[in-house]
Amino acid sequence: MQSRAPLFTPVLIVGCIIIMVSFAVRASFGVFQIPIAAEFAWARSEFSLAIAIQNLAWGVGQPIFGALAEKIGDRRAIIIGAVVYALGLLLSANSATPIEHQTYAWLVGFGIAGTGFGVILAVVGRAASDENRSMSLAIATAAGSAGQVFGAPVAEWMLGFMSWQMTFVSFAAVILAMLLTLPMMRAPAMASRAELEESMGQILGKAFRDPSYTLIFLGFFSCGYQLAFITAHFPAFVTEMCGPILAGGVLHNIGITTTSALGAVAISLIGLANIAGTLLAGWAGKRYSKKYLLAGIYVGRTVIAAAFIMFPITPGTVILFSVGMGALWLATVPLTSGLVAHIYGLRYMGTLYGIVFFSHQLGSFLGVWLGGRMYDIYGSYTGVWWVGVAVGAFSAVVHLPIREKRLEGLVTA
Repeated sequence: MQSRAPLFTPVLIVGCIIIMVSFAVRASFGVFQIPIAAEFAWARSEFSLAIAIQNLAWGVGQPIFGALAEKIGDRRAIIIGAVVYALGLLLSANSATPIEHQTYAWLVGFGIAGTGFGVILAVVGRAASDENRSMSLAIATAAGSAGQVFGAPVAEWMLGFMSWQMTFVSFAAVILAMLLTLPMMRAPAMASRAELEESMGQILGKAFRDPSYTLIFLGFFSCGYQLAFITAHFPAFVTEMCGPILAGGVLHNIGITTTSALGAVAISLIGLANIAGTLLAGWAGKRYSKKYLLAGIYVGRTVIAAAFIMFPITPGTVILFSVGMGALWLATVPLTSGLVAHIYGLRYMGTLYGIVFFSHQLGSFLGVWLGGRMYDIYGSYTGVWWVGVAVGAFSAVVHLPIREKRLEGLVTA
């Protein structure tokens, strides 16, 4: 009897470690909104723009690093990404003007691209068997949520006894240290011989002419808008707009005594809930239509976000929102990347997913920047929150016409 391919391989384990570390640092930037703005007396939009640029650079860099990994090898691309990431953090730690933070955010964003989903999911997808691919992509995505679980609280804890500058330097050291795991990452080429014979230009041309690829591109926009806005602004949102944490309550008794601490914990709870949600999405993606699952996720996000802003914001509703939104947080990633692999093949998955991910990061840029800008104008996040509700509903609709079949005209094995 033929033995089943193992789910947990060295490639998957190392991929999870890299994504976990990369996303732990990335998820913590919202915690620095208030300390940095307070130290330099900046408007909220100044550091928000730096985070927005970081997300845009991540989007621009994703197809570049995807193509780079396919040309020079996954591990070399990851090394370049980690070095650029660490350099951006070190330069940011020594920055004292908005333009410096906004300039070095390009380096941080490119670094995230080299150590994030585009490169890691492509190599994990190629290394996984057909039966394990959906679940492997979900596990790697869930690792990003695991990083989010401790990223923001660790940053909040470190700010209690060191400056934000030294926190950035410490994060840079951790990013470089994760490269010690790379010798274990050796992914076989899982693409068919026919796929290997097709050029990148041929695959891209066919994908760009396919309406389904355009719909996937458009649909991923709202995911980026919602996730980046919440990651960058929700800690400050909760700090300033949430009702007080009452003495003697459950949160107060476990040490969460301020809304600032609750804001950091909310990001952690989103990540924690998303571990289960993403794994469930990976399981479901193997059994059900990915496009309908994606549409359902965006409907769920829209309903949860609308309900949250319509009611008074209390510690209880913050917790409920974090768990509900967290369950749907990155569940879109294994489904979207799996959909790209299913329709267009594995050979250039990194590049094709990277281009789709650029739409995600355009949404991220707009969500972060618009959040800071509208806060400075109106003193509230309510208006930009409702924009997020609208784009979520838009994404739910555009996924429905996607043709979820292998694209005609692509070669097969």
